[in-house]
This record gives sequence, structure tokens and C-alpha cells, in this order.
Amino acid sequence: MILVINTSGAGIDLVLDDKFMHMDVEKQTTDLPAAVEKFLSDANAKWSDLTAIGVVVGPGSFTGIRIGIAYAKGLSIGLDIPIISINAFELYLAESPDAFVAIDSGRGDFFVASRDIAPCVMTIDDVERRQMACPQTVGHKPFDLKLGVDIVRQKLAARASDPTPKDPDEMEPVIPMYLRPSYAEEKHEQIKK
Repeated sequence: MILVINTSGAGIDLVLDDKFMHMDVEKQTTDLPAAVEKFLSDANAKWSDLTAIGVVVGPGSFTGIRIGIAYAKGLSIGLDIPIISINAFELYLAESPDAFVAIDSGRGDFFVASRDIAPCVMTIDDVERRQMACPQTVGHKPFDLKLGVDIVRQKLAARASDPTPKDPDEMEPVIPMYLRPSYAEEKHEQIKK
């Protein structure tokens, strides 16, 4: 069974194969472990049933992303199973491969990507101009986290079919997807000037 964890937004979203759960929580840090245990129990699954973990690495909440990654890495090490990073753009494009993904950053601009545009930050003017190259624009509604299970399976299959085995440190790193500096980094740069 594949567990997919998303803490990049408000609350906690979990998927276990075809089962989904969303929890509104006060503190992701303290509520995530209990939420996962309850979710597994409700799904009649045990820790030993897990074969891989997928975790959403962004874009999204700076702190939430780090919490989800840290927890998923702990599970991966403790259970000795692979961990796979998934970004929101992969989830949107899994459902709509020809779409232009524009996610409101909440700071007056957008996180964007498409099949032909690497993830980046754009102004609304750039979004309005660039989205015209795609038949549809997505990102204004939540992505379908259940698609994360197939993304994890595809990435695991790609790893398995690679004729040159890689050291785990050479595989796709499970690190936060930051498309711009954090507030703290921006403040630090302003102070330096």
C-alpha cells in the first residue's frame, strides 16, 4: 500500500491507495502522527502494509511542507520503505496534461508550470499572456491527491527499470520545492542592502 501525505496547505490530507482523508487541524506538527495512525486504523491497515510513501513537497505553506517531509522521512527510515516527492504541478498535470497550472501564491503573484514551462513565479500579467498557449488553466481548485498514488508508482517503476542502480543520495531528493525565497530570506537580503 502506498501512503501519500500532503501538509502543503491548511490541514492534513492523506491517501492510502484509494482511500482519502482530510483533517482540519490546529497544529500539523502535533496532529500529523495521530492523523496517520487513525487513518491507517480506519482503513484496516498496519504499518507493515506500507510499501512506499509519497509526500507533497510544494509549492505551499513553508512550514507545512517541512513538517510533511520530516514526518514522511521518519516513516521511510523507520519502516525501511522508499519515499517519493510529489509536487502540486505533477498532481494537476496528471489529471490535465495539456493544462497551464496557475496557483495563487497569496502574495500578488502565481506559482505556475505546464508541460512546456518549468515551475516558476509569474505576475498576473504574465499568467494572462502565457496561459493562452494551453487549452485550459487549472490551479484555482484543489488537486486530486489520489493521483499521487499513481505518480509514486510511476517513479518507483522508473527507478526499478534504470539499468544503472543509483546510490539513494543520487535519486530525486525529497526536499521542499521553493520557487522563491522565504520571508526570512527576503528580510535578510533587505537588511544586507
